[in-house]
Amino acid sequence: MKVVIIGGVAAGPKAASKIMRMRPDAEVTIVEKGIFLSYAGCGLPYYISGDVRERNHLMETPAGVVRDAVFFQKVKNLKVLNGTEAVEIDRAGKRVRVKTLASGAESWLPYDNLVLATGAEPVIPPIPGVDRKNVFTLHGVHDAEGIKAVIAERRAEDVVIIGGGLIGVETTEALAAHACRVTVVEMLPQILGILDWEIARLVELHMESKGVKVMTGTKALAIESRDGAGGAVTHVRTDKGELPADMVILAIGVRPNVALARAAGLAIGETTRAIKVDDRMRTSDPAIYAAGDCVECIDRVTGRSCFVPLGSTANKQGRTAAVNICGGDEAFPGVLGSAVCKVFDFCVARTGLTERAARALGMEVVTAMAPGPDKAHYMPQSKPLLMKLVADAKTGRLLGVQATGPGDGAKRIDVAAAAITAGMTVDDVANLDLSYAPPYAPAMDNLITAANVARNKRAGLMIGVSAQDVKAKLDRGDDFVFLDVRSPKEYAQVRLPKSVLIPLGALRGRLAELPRDKEIIAFCQVSLRGYEAALILRAAGFKDVKVMDGGVAMWPYEKERA
Repeated sequence: MKVVIIGGVAAGPKAASKIMRMRPDAEVTIVEKGIFLSYAGCGLPYYISGDVRERNHLMETPAGVVRDAVFFQKVKNLKVLNGTEAVEIDRAGKRVRVKTLASGAESWLPYDNLVLATGAEPVIPPIPGVDRKNVFTLHGVHDAEGIKAVIAERRAEDVVIIGGGLIGVETTEALAAHACRVTVVEMLPQILGILDWEIARLVELHMESKGVKVMTGTKALAIESRDGAGGAVTHVRTDKGELPADMVILAIGVRPNVALARAAGLAIGETTRAIKVDDRMRTSDPAIYAAGDCVECIDRVTGRSCFVPLGSTANKQGRTAAVNICGGDEAFPGVLGSAVCKVFDFCVARTGLTERAARALGMEVVTAMAPGPDKAHYMPQSKPLLMKLVADAKTGRLLGVQATGPGDGAKRIDVAAAAITAGMTVDDVANLDLSYAPPYAPAMDNLITAANVARNKRAGLMIGVSAQDVKAKLDRGDDFVFLDVRSPKEYAQVRLPKSVLIPLGALRGRLAELPRDKEIIAFCQVSLRGYEAALILRAAGFKDVKVMDGGVAMWPYEKERA
């Protein structure tokens, strides 16, 4: 059996290795346009920062062996043609035309099965100056080396990152570690479009606290130089003025690399513009499979096509393709878009649908904001974790979860991903038998607390109001009582605008101070005491009582400080 695999970074090497484990007699050839093989692209920001000291560490096995062409030949019995471009697929003849980039020599490789693992390519904005010196993407080892070289030569005091997605946000910390002044320019109203606005805003505030300037709703118009047409970048012109820039990183995102597939007449997804595959990773040609960042996926919540390029997904898809090529019967069921990244001291993680995406699909949802310590609060290593849960308002089915903060968010998102996959409701999640010990988790885990908030809302026990709605009320000058039930000490340290302080312990004795004909919105640090205050007020006959979701901890605006 002859198998040709086009692409040697993630899905391709995974598929090749699995084929050789199942069919040691197979003849497998990997064709890779670049020089570097099977490298950890997600580790590039940490190579730039210096956390990963050697480039080869990104290409090593856990045992410390570099995955180069010799490794694949000697250990895996695979033939690797790196520095070689696949330029044509002859489907009728079942062969691939390849060109050696160094010499220009061309040849044909026959196949019984072909795997396309051509990945994705960075989106380059259509603005003048993207080809200037010291303008980079961060899509490969060469980009990382170029960025490191500019930093090493001390020629990058001011850096502008165009794009506020995962790549752009992760790179800010790497640059800040080298004392660069970093500005993120994002055309959309928020960074990190994979999150809802209020969670993304908390991340943005954290970045700003670390010295990063974040400009959302801002369009980059040109990358310019004061040294003439051929000069290195000196500034970026935006619709909100000029930004000094010794270096620019284009982090708009990526698009699937489908040119080869399209030229071969393979089916391309209409909405994703990625290669269309079935759940066995077969393309419209049964002899050709595809995997990784070049293919479209199925969203496991909605059942719709989506494009979610992730290294974890690429490896799983590569394995699935290999099993089916070798005569097995394995399906790849789809994705939830589960992702996690580190942004300075914050963990940022998500899975499933955001509230915004769910509502855009016409779903009626209930949300829960649940800030709290990620371990028992009395443990010195406990850290805050800020969570948002999204569920179907009618059925209670869990749809998505987001988390940020210095606490352990990855653990909760992984549990949430498993729960969504299993079709659990918030009632199911609230009763999950999760492990507990003070150094690792609170007695009621953060995810369980979030599920219980959603349950209380569905049962009508709690009427929540978002921080955005409260801010809009304040800005309009609406006549309502913004009731803070924290302690006087907490209130003295930080407070929200136009709030009235009545500590929870004093509330029953001071009910007469509150008007019964006005809306009352109660809150505290995390809104647990706010919820208890709402119950007290309702029991005392107050009719229009709500709780602000997330409390002070998740207020995504400026706070008043002593």
